[in-house]
Amino acid sequence: MKPFVLLLFVFGLTAVFFKLFSGNWNLPLSGNLAMCLMLCFTALGHFKFTKGMSMMLPDFVPFKKEVVYITGIMEILMGIPLLFPAYKQATGVVIIIFFILVLPSNINAALKNLNYEKGTYDGAGPTYLWFRVPLQLFFIAWVWYFSVYS
Repeated sequence: MKPFVLLLFVFGLTAVFFKLFSGNWNLPLSGNLAMCLMLCFTALGHFKFTKGMSMMLPDFVPFKKEVVYITGIMEILMGIPLLFPAYKQATGVVIIIFFILVLPSNINAALKNLNYEKGTYDGAGPTYLWFRVPLQLFFIAWVWYFSVYS
């Protein structure tokens, strides 16, 4: 929920900022800046909640801790090119693929009732998926619209 709120807040704030100071809403840049900051924010979770995020990964994935760190770094590295028009389309496609690839880990965590922040099995469980899956689709649509399509 926090990434969603951050995404919308940064988008609204930057759109108003651009309108006030340039006379143009510049929604594509606002959308990409918001996604960049959201990805940097979620990347922090990879370093703060490494144990819990490692537990999200399916059992067959080796080097779980390293995968969590690498994907955290990837989120930062994928967010930055969104701010450059020459790179935003290709980066948008990569982010969409990334969002699709991490969805099974979110599903796995929900089925295990994982609370990734605590690293315990007392989380919301499968009901979490009623929010998480549409949210992941929303993020994919956001990246598609502001990075790939626009």
